[in-house]
Amino acid sequence: MKLSTLLPLLFLCLVACRTENPPGSNSTTTTTVSPWLTGFEKPAENPILQADSTYTFLDPITEQTVRWQRADVFNPGAVVRGDSVYLLFRAEDNPRAILGRRTSRIGLAASADGIHFERRPEPVLYPARDNNQEFEEPGGCEDPRVVELEDGTYLMLYTGWNQDVARLCSATSDDLLTWQKHGPVFQDAYGGKFHDTWSKSGSVVCKLDADGHLVATPVNGKYWMYWGDAVVGLAYSDNLLDWTPVLNPDSTLYDPLPRRPGTFDSGLSEPGPPALLTDAGILVLYNGKNEMADSLRYMDTGPGAYCGGQALFSAEDPTKLIDRMEEPFICPSLPHEMTGQYASGTTFIEGLVYFKDKWFLYYGTADSMVGVAVRN
Repeated sequence: MKLSTLLPLLFLCLVACRTENPPGSNSTTTTTVSPWLTGFEKPAENPILQADSTYTFLDPITEQTVRWQRADVFNPGAVVRGDSVYLLFRAEDNPRAILGRRTSRIGLAASADGIHFERRPEPVLYPARDNNQEFEEPGGCEDPRVVELEDGTYLMLYTGWNQDVARLCSATSDDLLTWQKHGPVFQDAYGGKFHDTWSKSGSVVCKLDADGHLVATPVNGKYWMYWGDAVVGLAYSDNLLDWTPVLNPDSTLYDPLPRRPGTFDSGLSEPGPPALLTDAGILVLYNGKNEMADSLRYMDTGPGAYCGGQALFSAEDPTKLIDRMEEPFICPSLPHEMTGQYASGTTFIEGLVYFKDKWFLYYGTADSMVGVAVRN
């Protein structure tokens, strides 16, 4: 079946679920439709990327050669370009530094099958003596989410970390190799009110186009983005570079995904890959952190563990929550997902692509490696 024929089915129903009636029922078996994108399996090749100290890079700030992938490689964004999947992954350099005190740079890797990747030798986005240095040095560039734009160029939303305040920043590229930085995305909204507010994790609303690419798409004339952690935010934009957060009547940030005691997101919620606009609504895949306290946490995973969840918002009103999974659809289960820099257990989802008639979901494992789960 050609992709152009398959697309209407994908938009109508991301997952078709056959539901059997209870034993003893006189009714016939019926087919119900679920909005959730589930059924992912972790292939044996996991983890698909790990730290590698052989990659070196001349740091433009210190003017010293650094082994930029020496400590950890994790938390990737993903796009399809041509006949390959490209990962934009986060790499840290110093294994002796504590969590949050290393320098992160963003590298690029390509794969013809979505599983086996070849890395470029040097990072494509990193702290430099440029317009964004004050927001990225010394902590670096973290946790990219990448989307294609209607003109075939790319937008990256990433965290600039100066080891003081985390700020959601943007960069654009026409080839995934050379990126133009545009600075923090909230620096102008409301007179800069949220410029110095901790912000991360930009998940832009996209649609699946005829070529199977996730492309940023407006809703009611505006682009929309789910963002943040602890307090998830929602923001809109005319140009995908300057964003305006949605506020409550009291001028605090509106939280579309508040934490829920006793569930996998009892500690916090944090957006994952680009959100999907479907006929059922806007599907947001997100990361839920388990609470530490036994009285509040989800008991099926350990305290502090990160699992993946999904929420459905109205396609006409991105602020309106329609439904939300009670149980996670992906959790730490493999040894390398529960050991490493963040040993509480992590499947931190960030990249999603539709490639060769399959969904590939890419995630960070314990802030240390890159994993993938595949849905046929």
